[in-house]
Amino acid sequence: MEHTSIESMGESTGTSTAVERARFGATDGIDIDSYVLRHAGITARVITYGAILTELHVPDRHGKSADIVLGFDQLDGYLAEHPYFGATVGRVANRIAGGSFTLDGVEHRLACNNGRHHLHGGLRGFDRRVWSAVASVTPDGPSVTFRYTSPDSEQGYPGTLDVTTVYTLRAGALRIAFTARADRATPVSLTHHSYFNLAGAGSGDILGHELRLAASRYTPTDAELIPTGELAPVAGTAFDFRTPTPIGARATQTGLVPAGYDHNFVLDRDAPGLAHAATVRDPGSGRVLDVYTTAPGIQVYTGNFLDGSLTGKAGHVYRQYGALCLEPQHFPNAINEPRFPSPVLRPGQVYEHTLEYRFSAA
Repeated sequence: MEHTSIESMGESTGTSTAVERARFGATDGIDIDSYVLRHAGITARVITYGAILTELHVPDRHGKSADIVLGFDQLDGYLAEHPYFGATVGRVANRIAGGSFTLDGVEHRLACNNGRHHLHGGLRGFDRRVWSAVASVTPDGPSVTFRYTSPDSEQGYPGTLDVTTVYTLRAGALRIAFTARADRATPVSLTHHSYFNLAGAGSGDILGHELRLAASRYTPTDAELIPTGELAPVAGTAFDFRTPTPIGARATQTGLVPAGYDHNFVLDRDAPGLAHAATVRDPGSGRVLDVYTTAPGIQVYTGNFLDGSLTGKAGHVYRQYGALCLEPQHFPNAINEPRFPSPVLRPGQVYEHTLEYRFSAA
């Protein structure tokens, strides 16, 4: 990594609280910056390409820190094909069936990049755009605000969309807050797409991680992972994580090929706002990840298609089940399914989605 400038944005006494900026590379003649956030024993690195989280160092039960997210040491890895490591995905996360939808009587055709379907914003979604960035040290901790304006018809979506993604490293937690405003009605569902391995990125599989979900229902899919529209109970199925269960305990019973999970779970909610969605624990390191979100659902993906073809940070080869994605979001294909909560954002409204990854060790 080429460092051309490092600017300390703030520092407190005792534990360091700071943001440092450095050059991460360039694409199409545009410099890509990285920002390192440090606070209360946790370190995160984010970059202006894709508003991507490239590193997240968290201590284990003995205080030993490890990077727990998959990614690359250099920008070239993110410019090449990869499965959305650490990315901000949109304009709509997950799948839109057939790459089309009808809104207010008008059909819109989207770029298809998942067979005949549209996935995570299309051929060049928000994960492959250069965002502007401003760093600061807030009362909650160091923070970086990313901004991107998606023009009308980008990847087929109607209307201009102004998007903000704010990473804030709080004590024991990484908070990601998305906001968006549109000048025409358009679907919006933004999320974060890190691949977590609480034992440390590249250090084996996550099948022994214990997962608990605040979800008594899930959305079954067809063979192409498009929801059927049903909200099915998890009781008595391989999708029941209401009590802590090793991820690999029933992973061969989901019907997917390759085996594993790539499913949306319907969060049990009493009221709007930030609510607990998931807990993951690695028995070996003692690291615990709790996920909180304002979204109605969470996609659980167990890295089924990681096949050893990608070499990431520190020379680690990323293999099947090497990480777990926990993606809070609107339900997949919600724009085409009237039984699901609507993802439509209209002029004058503000889209808001906040999620928080909280860390502890036991």
